[in-house]
Amino acid sequence: MHSRRPVRFPGMVIIAFAATMCARESSAQAPPRAAQATQAGRDGDRVPDYPVRPPAPPQQVSHGQQLFKSNCSFCHGSDARGGEAGPNLVRDEVVLRDQNGELITPIVQNGIPAQGMPRFGLSAAEITDIAAWLHSQPLSDRGAPSTLDVLVGNAKEGEAYFNGAGRCTQCHLATGDLAGIGSRYEPKTIQNLIVSGGGGGRMRRRSAGAAPPVKAPPTTVTVTLPSGRRVQGELDHLSAFVVALRDSAGTYHSFARHDSIPKVVVTNPLQWHIDRLPRWRDADIHDLTAYLVTLK
Repeated sequence: MHSRRPVRFPGMVIIAFAATMCARESSAQAPPRAAQATQAGRDGDRVPDYPVRPPAPPQQVSHGQQLFKSNCSFCHGSDARGGEAGPNLVRDEVVLRDQNGELITPIVQNGIPAQGMPRFGLSAAEITDIAAWLHSQPLSDRGAPSTLDVLVGNAKEGEAYFNGAGRCTQCHLATGDLAGIGSRYEPKTIQNLIVSGGGGGRMRRRSAGAAPPVKAPPTTVTVTLPSGRRVQGELDHLSAFVVALRDSAGTYHSFARHDSIPKVVVTNPLQWHIDRLPRWRDADIHDLTAYLVTLK
C-alpha cells in the first residue's frame, strides 16, 4: 500500500518468529529428548517428543498469550499453530529447543526481512513471557483450524480508510488489482493479505474456479563491492555474514559480509505492509477486511 523503497539492515537478525522460524529449521539440531522410558513397550510409556519443562507462573503465561495475540496471531494463528502467512510455532524446532526465550528473542527483535517477517519492539522480558505461553501449549494436540469470525468490521469505514488515511490507493485500486478479491478469497485470507501484503506464502481461494492470485513481486537486492562493481538480483538469503542473490540471467551469487562491506540495499515491494504490521489498529484491519470482502 505504498511505493517500494529501499530497506537498510543495520545489522539485524529477526517473527519468527515468522516465516521466520522456517529458515532456522533446516539447520537446527533436533530438540532435546527426555530420558528413554525404562520399560519401552509398556502401555502409556513413550519418549516425549519435546523437552519437559516446569510450568511457568500462570500470570506469565497469560501475559505471554496476550502479547502473542496482539503481535503474532495475524501471521501464526491465534493458537500459534500456523496461518496462511506464518508457520506452526508450537512444533517449531527453535521453539522446542528454546528454554526461556533466549533463542526466540533475537528472531523477534531483529526479524527475518528476507522472508517478510518484521522486527518487533518487544523487550526481552515480554518475549520471555511469549515463550512461556508457547511452551505451555501441548504438542500432542495439533489444534483445530481457527474458526474466528473476522467479519466484525464496518465496510463503509473500511472504504473511507482505504481511500483516505490508509493511503491504500497509492498502490491499489478497488476496480484494478483488487477487483473481485471478495470472490477470490476467504475473509481470513483477505485479512492476512492486508497485514502481509501477499508475501506470506500460499493463499487459500474461495472456490476452485476463482482466478489465481497475483504473484507478489520478489524482494530484490543490490550489492556494491569495494571495487565499485554492483550486482543486482532477487534476494535469496541475507544474514549478518552472507548475502546471496540470483541475477536476471539466473546466475547465483554469494558474498561474505563484514560490517557494512559490501554495501547491501534491499528493496521489498511489500515493505509498507511489513513496517505497518506492529502499528496496525485492530479496528482498521477489521474495517478494511469488511470492505474488501464486498469487492465482488
